[in-house]
Amino acid sequence: MFWARAARAAFPPAARAPPPPEAGHGPLPVLAVVGRPNVGKSTLVNRIIGRREAVVQDKPGVTRDRVSYEAEWAGRRFKVVDTGGWEQDVLGLDASVAAQAEYAIETADAVVFVVDSTVGATDTDEAVVKLLRRAGKPVVLCANKVDGQSGEADATALWSLGLGEPYPVSSLHGRGTGDMLDAVLEALPDAPAQKFGTALGGPRRIALIGRPNVGKSSLLNKVAGEDRVVVNEQAGTTRDPVDELIKLGGITWKFIDTAGIRRRVHLQEGADYYASLRTAAAVEKAEVAVVLIDSSESISVQDQRIITMAVEAGRALVVAFNKWDTLDEERRYYLEREIETELAQIAWAPRVNVSALTGRHMEKLVPAIETAIEGWETRVPTGRLNAFLGEIVASHPHPIRGGKQPRILFGTQAGTKPPRFVLFASGFLEHGYRRFVERRLREEFGFEGTPIHISVRVREKRGRNK
Repeated sequence: MFWARAARAAFPPAARAPPPPEAGHGPLPVLAVVGRPNVGKSTLVNRIIGRREAVVQDKPGVTRDRVSYEAEWAGRRFKVVDTGGWEQDVLGLDASVAAQAEYAIETADAVVFVVDSTVGATDTDEAVVKLLRRAGKPVVLCANKVDGQSGEADATALWSLGLGEPYPVSSLHGRGTGDMLDAVLEALPDAPAQKFGTALGGPRRIALIGRPNVGKSSLLNKVAGEDRVVVNEQAGTTRDPVDELIKLGGITWKFIDTAGIRRRVHLQEGADYYASLRTAAAVEKAEVAVVLIDSSESISVQDQRIITMAVEAGRALVVAFNKWDTLDEERRYYLEREIETELAQIAWAPRVNVSALTGRHMEKLVPAIETAIEGWETRVPTGRLNAFLGEIVASHPHPIRGGKQPRILFGTQAGTKPPRFVLFASGFLEHGYRRFVERRLREEFGFEGTPIHISVRVREKRGRNK
């Protein structure tokens, strides 16, 4: 378990936050799914949880991080952890993936060891068996890719691994998964009783988004205080969104590391395409989007597209300029000019200058997130809003167009998260005037860190009875 020990030595686990007790139940038992690359671990995980959540492609090395999902079988709930393929004597990215798999084994209550029955036991499988024996955890042996009775003979050959009965399974078609899960429940400890009505909500969900290789995974590792996700110089290392509960500033947050959003998503294929879809879904489920921008490079069109995606999704927004420690005075000067011109449309978003590598200014991240959430949830009383709108109409009336001058009659805030306003007017309000109203709303009521949606309803004058 060299890699797992090295990860713990570099990042002490004390910095990790335990699941919050206010979540309504205790920690669930954990089941780790492990094996060498391309034996069907992620496909099996999707089968266990009952939905296509983990990214799957018919080539080795798609999964890299350890990713947790909640599952239920026969009325019992547990967590299943998907891992990358474990290999021995590897370096670089593959070594980091192996370290994550080892850590998953060490922290699990039971393990499902997946072997490709069509290939049989390999030297790598034998090495995994030694790893599992040292860990001393209950193991359920899954002989995958048994699509019919003819393949069950191949599964029986896996008795030679010495892990007990191999369960013949087809994770692709679901054949035999029920018997395997029954064995899993026998190996797992009982889940704590679930309580209802004790608390509302849960940890705030923070999605880390940005272009590939801007430092999202490094930032998550730094705030988590441990090597939680795989980091590599190769762009596109992360594929599955990775959730992590982290305690910062006395509050537990759920940070979500996502795959880098590339240009022209529709032209991508395989794992990269599905990773992009998972990222978009993670943004929709989040409350705050922290957009990371590589400050050592010019702000690109893709950075602006990612910001637009978060704004259109209605998420609270924080912009983090990473790699700030690498900038010289000249680059900082030009970056400030770029921000003024390229990001003028989100001047309302809190900005932090950080370094995920050194931890510089990480303490400023939580206050920025809290500010964005506060703006995202702000509600203006109707009476105060209409008094404010009356002042606007009196001091800055709408320009006359076609001999008519539309004016705002009254307004109301229809909702929050993000703030949505409905203005009732005597005529059509031009887009420029709506922007003016939005700017004045921000000046008067704050709304820092959140987009504002303004819709207009035109009230026609009633015609005279003839």
